[in-house]
Amino acid sequence: MAYEDYSSQPKFEYVLRLADTSLILGHRLSEWTGHGPVLEQDIAITNIALDLVGQARLYYQYAAKIEGKGRTEDDLAYHRDHMDFRNPFLVEQPNGHWGTTLMRSCIFDTFHQLFLHQLIEHSNDEHLVGIAQKSLKEVNYHQKYSSEWVIRLGDGTAESHEKMQTALDQLWRYSGELITPDTLDQKAVEEGFGVDLSSISSAFRQKLDSVFAEATLEIPNDTYMQTGAKAGLHSEHLSYILAEMQSVQRAMPGLSW
Repeated sequence: MAYEDYSSQPKFEYVLRLADTSLILGHRLSEWTGHGPVLEQDIAITNIALDLVGQARLYYQYAAKIEGKGRTEDDLAYHRDHMDFRNPFLVEQPNGHWGTTLMRSCIFDTFHQLFLHQLIEHSNDEHLVGIAQKSLKEVNYHQKYSSEWVIRLGDGTAESHEKMQTALDQLWRYSGELITPDTLDQKAVEEGFGVDLSSISSAFRQKLDSVFAEATLEIPNDTYMQTGAKAGLHSEHLSYILAEMQSVQRAMPGLSW
């Protein structure tokens, strides 16, 4: 499949980006199903994955309606190649160990919570606001869960602290893309349906500073921030995710969720 240019439909691309982000992180977290450290956490992380996939479905359904070309949520999720996905780098990064997974979630959940608040308060798109209101109830729990785990492990044993610091060192380079606006973000603000990322950047850093301070973890200094995935330039990890996630639908087209 050739690279798709969505620039003529900014709202479609914006909603698609939200859908892709939730779907890819949801898939990543679903990889823990049956492999969690204890049964309670196995169930918790699986339910969070289901929340994210449910959010993705709502966004994909709305994106398909905006596009108006007869494509379905399944087409958008399962029949696009990696360069047509618009999720940020962070959510496609490998799970690693339990601490790495929760560090990735803590960074994203903190952003996600602030983003949805702003979408609810400022978007002129009632449908997007409705999705955000439903999602925020879930994301509030996601953020509480992941941040509490980061604190527990960061301020735990010497071994757990070292592993969490390493996870933060590895993942921090992907945090900047979340709050760095590109031309689509700017267009979304101009047309009134999107979030001004500059309005949440300070709160994003403050909330994470607070969590990491309690976890006795230090944010890396002078880290180069990786960007480009929101425009379709992904790491090699996304291709492997899609190969697994899309395999059944590609082999037997027409199946539904």
